[in-house]
Amino acid sequence: MSGGVDSSVAAYLLKEQGYNVIGVTMQIWQDEDVCTLEHEGGCCGLSAVDDARRVADVLEIPYYVMNFKQEFQTNVIDYFVREYQAGRTPNPCIACNRYVKWESLLQRSIEIGADYIATGHYARIKQLPNGRYAIANSVTARKDQTYALYNLTQEQLRRTLMPVGEYEKERVRQIAEEVGLPVAHKPDSMEICFVPDGDYASYIEQATGKPSVPGNFVDVGGHILGQHKGIIHYTVGQRKGLGLALGYPAFVVQIRPETNEVVIGSLEHNLSHHVYAREMNFMGEEMFDENAVYQGKIRYNHAGAACHIVRRADDLYECIFEEPQRGVTPGQALVLYRDGIVAGGGTICRPVAE
Repeated sequence: MSGGVDSSVAAYLLKEQGYNVIGVTMQIWQDEDVCTLEHEGGCCGLSAVDDARRVADVLEIPYYVMNFKQEFQTNVIDYFVREYQAGRTPNPCIACNRYVKWESLLQRSIEIGADYIATGHYARIKQLPNGRYAIANSVTARKDQTYALYNLTQEQLRRTLMPVGEYEKERVRQIAEEVGLPVAHKPDSMEICFVPDGDYASYIEQATGKPSVPGNFVDVGGHILGQHKGIIHYTVGQRKGLGLALGYPAFVVQIRPETNEVVIGSLEHNLSHHVYAREMNFMGEEMFDENAVYQGKIRYNHAGAACHIVRRADDLYECIFEEPQRGVTPGQALVLYRDGIVAGGGTICRPVAE
């Protein structure tokens, strides 16, 4: 229970379905003094605990706060910092889902006798004819959260319930209001919870104690175009905030930590038919069908596009899109769907040729 309306309604729905529900909030903040952002939609701090506890009181269910500070530091914050320093753009919500919410929380829940964990994600879990468990799209594409859940294991899925995946967001808020939940109109969380102001670079500088090191903007031919503020300030596909006047729309097309260079290109250089991915997690399918057409998503708000997938090495897959895609970003996830089911996904990496 994050203190938000979705997880609160999830708890209510499960109780109504006859489950013996226990409310749990994960305590993950490294510095409790930062927990002043919940009025802006934060989901993990002190006032979120207060909101979740008030909901649990209304629902008359037991409520606990479990400490996962170390797990969050290791699997989310350290990973987030490390990826930006390596010139990649991480997705901390995916890491948190896989290693904190589902690995650590699920294990702790099993230890206290729970059969399942349940969340307020807008997604559904299905067992397919092949026997495998998979994430399926929610009934509302506008709030669909399947992209950030592609990395869950079969055992984690088998022990997970997602009741709000059957509802539109408006209906979820209406249910909360009807049953008197105090968070019925609480705003949704929008930013990364541990970087509430969205200034990732400043957060990384503070976390590491190391200031950004300026370097060169270069074009795809290697010619110097100007100076950047440090690679942690940029992500592939970025257009705004570059401070360059080149006479054409300019995009970040590559980040080179080994030379501290940010490569700038035109829209043409920002488009690609080919996406490479590693660390693949197979969900709905044990292995991809190279003759099948999938819908591939390369970022959370990407609509998805038709593609084929080919295995190139033990831990390298090439996804070939029928139409070129904009801003393919190393560090983000490539998630493949088939018939509305997550077939699997992996972490986008740079092409071998680079």
